[in-house]
Amino acid sequence: MRIRNALAVTAAAVGTLAAIATAPAQATEYSSALKIKGVQYDAPGRDSNSCSSGNTKSEYLTIKNYSSGTTVNLKGYVVKDATGNKFTFPANHYLEPGDSVKLRGGHGTDSDAGNVVYRQNCNFIWNNDKDSIYLYKSSGAHADSHSYTKSANDRDGNGYISYHG
Repeated sequence: MRIRNALAVTAAAVGTLAAIATAPAQATEYSSALKIKGVQYDAPGRDSNSCSSGNTKSEYLTIKNYSSGTTVNLKGYVVKDATGNKFTFPANHYLEPGDSVKLRGGHGTDSDAGNVVYRQNCNFIWNNDKDSIYLYKSSGAHADSHSYTKSANDRDGNGYISYHG
């Protein structure tokens, strides 16, 4: 009897370990309500960073508040790329739960109502072939990050990649 019980316990333990081993790995999640929803890394048309006639306004990063009950102020949040190009949100911009904001290149008027912030810079920030995007809280803590390659992540070739649904 003892041998059978020991074998049954051992078989159950092996089955549990097998189930754990075959469970899908989970991505590391940062404790942040704000996450990168998507990036238009390759602006439609021929790239031109001319402030008067270029298409840098068509390159943007969408940041969304995934919280169910917390409004987040973007002031002081930082967006960076792999080479250290960065943008710090200079003014209050409030995202209510479920809201998102488009951080666009080029010059323009920021709008809480229109959920848009301009980098006030006509240079492109995201590379068209591959890059990494980092979002940091105003405290300096890591909020979210993603890396992409055009060939692996942009299957339809439209220059836009979605994250976090």
